[in-house]
Amino acid sequence: MNTEHILVFRSNIKTASDRFAVERVLDSHPHIDQWTVDCDDTDCVLRVVSSKLTHKQVIAMVTKCGYNCEELID
Repeated sequence: MNTEHILVFRSNIKTASDRFAVERVLDSHPHIDQWTVDCDDTDCVLRVVSSKLTHKQVIAMVTKCGYNCEELID
């Protein structure tokens, strides 16, 4: 996996039901190779592996699901 293509976000996806709400959108997107969310982390870190999507595009997808996320910078 090329780490240059991992987009990292702080989110408010905190529970299994929150995760399920975004799962359908993220799983079905053709340019997302893999994604995870760490609900145990304070920042509820969302990681998206995609060589084509930008942070802005992922933020828009998550926002449409009713959740917030913002780029997490090192």
